[in-house]
Amino acid sequence: MDASTISEPLVTDREALQEFIDSLWEYAPTIERDVAHLRKHPKEHAVVGKLFRTLHNIKGDAALCRVEVAVAIVHPMESVLVRVRNGDLPFTNAIADAILLTIDRLELAVERLSSEQTLAGLQLQLLIEGLEKLAAATPSGLDACVAEVIEAVTGKRPVAVMAPAAKRSLGNASRSQTADDLLFFLTLANQFEMRSPRFAGRTMRILRLALETNQMAGNPIDPVQLEAAIYMHDVGMMFLPESVWLRASALTSAEQRIMRAHPEYAAGLLSRMEGWAAAAAMVAQHHETPFGKGYPGGLTGEQICPGAKVLAIVDAFEAVMLKHTERGRQRSLLRAIAEVNACDQQFAPEWIEPFNQVIRRAAESR
Repeated sequence: MDASTISEPLVTDREALQEFIDSLWEYAPTIERDVAHLRKHPKEHAVVGKLFRTLHNIKGDAALCRVEVAVAIVHPMESVLVRVRNGDLPFTNAIADAILLTIDRLELAVERLSSEQTLAGLQLQLLIEGLEKLAAATPSGLDACVAEVIEAVTGKRPVAVMAPAAKRSLGNASRSQTADDLLFFLTLANQFEMRSPRFAGRTMRILRLALETNQMAGNPIDPVQLEAAIYMHDVGMMFLPESVWLRASALTSAEQRIMRAHPEYAAGLLSRMEGWAAAAAMVAQHHETPFGKGYPGGLTGEQICPGAKVLAIVDAFEAVMLKHTERGRQRSLLRAIAEVNACDQQFAPEWIEPFNQVIRRAAESR
């Protein structure tokens, strides 16, 4: 399949597509369990064989249901598992990450096809090309190959190949578990984005701004915790009525009160997962303001964690950019910068200058 066919596939039988989606939802939990098992017991050949057969069945169902883009996604990953099954490659955490990324993108792709949305933003061509390289990789080149495909598809380096300082920041959580958690958080963020074309690409834009602002200030915030908070900060909205959070027009007072519950929902999810307490605090506090006018706790100044302060700035910047997109990209940028800098009581002043430096650098590179 060529790139245009992958990004804009033709659906000829919607009933067959739904049948494939139903079968994929049944297969996905099995794959996740088998991958988790193989992370701990990578030499259990019976489980490798079972995992291969599951992927083979998914590809077969996709072919029968004429979902050709799914066949194209699964085929190179199936080829990787053939080599693992034959003993040519070891089952590693890198391969586990590649499998989970493949299933994640496959689920997103068919869900978008079902709702008649474009697949252009999923980077499926890059995924397929990267998996084809992985299928031909040497054992010593596995980690680098997987890192390349994950970065190409998601825009971020996987935790397993982070710089040593970033790895040390993970504390007691295992790197593989942290990588799994981050991929799970990213999946939830992608689900949120899919609810409206207005949200397309916002997660990665906010992530780049936040990480660069933190880096400009010398990385006082744990980058991994900040990344998790970026993915999760708006996920709580999906617990609210869609008639409220998907509306582009102004909300009533009652609807605003409903909206104010979303940080605590998402923070609650994070706080129940081991190792993400700092990210949970960032999510819970990202609508607090230095002078106590925010929500949900009415916190002030140093009561608000630095990660929440950065998240508040970049989230507001993205919102203003969205509001003014019809004015043209450059004018939107100037307007968003002006509005953020004018809100001296809404944002932490110590983070405005690092943020401004990042934005100025981005504007100069255009």
